[in-house]
Amino acid sequence: MKFGIIGTNWITDRFIEAGKVTDGFELHSVYSRTLDKAEMFSERHHIPNFTDNFDAFLEDEALDAVYIATPNILHHQQAIQAMNHKKHVLCEKPITTSLKNFNLMVQAQENNGVYFMEAMKSIYSPAYLKLKSWIEEIGTIRRVNFHYNQYSSRYDKYKEGIIENAFKPELGNGALMDLGVYTISPLVDLFGYPKSVQSTGKILSTGADCQGTVICNYHDMTALLSFSKIIDSHQPSEIIGEEGIITIDKISAPSQIVKMKRSGEVIETFSGDGQPMQYEIEHFIECVTAQQDDMNNKTSRMTMQLIDELKAQMELLF
Repeated sequence: MKFGIIGTNWITDRFIEAGKVTDGFELHSVYSRTLDKAEMFSERHHIPNFTDNFDAFLEDEALDAVYIATPNILHHQQAIQAMNHKKHVLCEKPITTSLKNFNLMVQAQENNGVYFMEAMKSIYSPAYLKLKSWIEEIGTIRRVNFHYNQYSSRYDKYKEGIIENAFKPELGNGALMDLGVYTISPLVDLFGYPKSVQSTGKILSTGADCQGTVICNYHDMTALLSFSKIIDSHQPSEIIGEEGIITIDKISAPSQIVKMKRSGEVIETFSGDGQPMQYEIEHFIECVTAQQDDMNNKTSRMTMQLIDELKAQMELLF
């Protein structure tokens, strides 16, 4: 499958490295708003075609699919344009900034008979799939603690008066969109949409949120989600049942999970390997090749619905 790249930042570098070890992946072209940047990126990754003309990029008949890794606020527009040109779309998380935009993307998919998917690497990893098979073994789930707290070097710049993209809400950025989404997606994938939600957060002078805490109430359990770009935390995430506990080393990219009894006695440990983004690419290629729908679009829809609710509660304006 011949991929075109939209966005030339560090996450795209990681995506390409994962693609190199994925069967069926071929780099075909790259688009950037500036021709010099597109050319430098193509030289670094040996991409045969580069351009600063978005229409020409999408009109290339040899191009099968695009990978979008631009600012969050641009995702839905670029994805819809690509699908209107009959290109399949793999779009970085969060797939967009609102449920309304997500529904427009679904409509474009249906109108054009193509496939689109959110590049939420965590829910395609072998460790996460193993976790799903363990859920019923730890009894009735009573509590979930998912967190992603990672101090941003851009916060140091913010404190110096330099505002970088990570703290610009007009780009759809902030702790909820950049980190919190990694806690929301597996929660709704595993347990569905919560009955009620309460949230609180810290908002910077730019209007961007830098951290947040969310309580999600279900019929039988409570989930606590926390995310921050101004602190670090090295504790594992947990799923706690009446009969046992599952710990996850890193909710954004699970690689080691542990199943234990209530007493803390370890029952089983699973460690995954490979490039974290490899499995989402494999799944995407498989779905396109087999012409099958990705059931995880339901997860993306619930994720965007919950994000909309949290944006309203936290008064985030984007």
